[in-house]
Amino acid sequence: MNNDYARITLDGLWYNNPGLVQLLGLCPLLAVTGTAINGLGLGLATTLTLLTSNIIVSSMRRWVRDEVRIPVFVLVIACAVTAIELAMSAYFHSLYQVLGIFIPLIVTNCSIIGRAEAFAFKNGVLRSAVDGLSMGIGFTALLVVLGGIRELIGAGTLLAQAELMFGEAARQLSVTVFDDYPGFLLAVLPPGAFLGMGFLIALKNVIDKRLEQRALSRTLGVGIADARS
Repeated sequence: MNNDYARITLDGLWYNNPGLVQLLGLCPLLAVTGTAINGLGLGLATTLTLLTSNIIVSSMRRWVRDEVRIPVFVLVIACAVTAIELAMSAYFHSLYQVLGIFIPLIVTNCSIIGRAEAFAFKNGVLRSAVDGLSMGIGFTALLVVLGGIRELIGAGTLLAQAELMFGEAARQLSVTVFDDYPGFLLAVLPPGAFLGMGFLIALKNVIDKRLEQRALSRTLGVGIADARS
């Protein structure tokens, strides 16, 4: 059982990451990740939506007919996003204004309805909750990393405008990595997001290939040792 949950978690974080592998939700991912804080804000909202929608869909799956499941999924996701949007507007209004239309557009994120269809509608509540949480964390991590890279190259800073999420006390978290840095405009524009995303996908593929080769070498080594013995 523990191995099952570990597999679900690793799928969401790495092996089936919504952004790096499934390539879903790329519109907000590429548009919002001008800074790490923007990416973190949208990522947490998406994670909460995934977790909530997966739990609700899994809870009601026995009473939803196959013919109407997609409209039901959309309704559930829309209700969750509306509640999250109102909460962000009330408690994180400055960040909410920065993210703008991309908060309500979470409703159209294919990864959310995809998890409801492919996983939550076919599994129990606990497994669906773990799946939604791990998928959301994996997506959030990608948003933060991509946003951090673009912010660093584009403006020479990290965690700029942290006060938008964590309050005025977090203003000191902003770090200026390069003093007197003129900036690199391409990094903060949409083409820079595509380049950064391509780099991260390529890096993941390289890591996966090396891990696969290492596992194969280990397997061959064990096989040779068994044959000799």
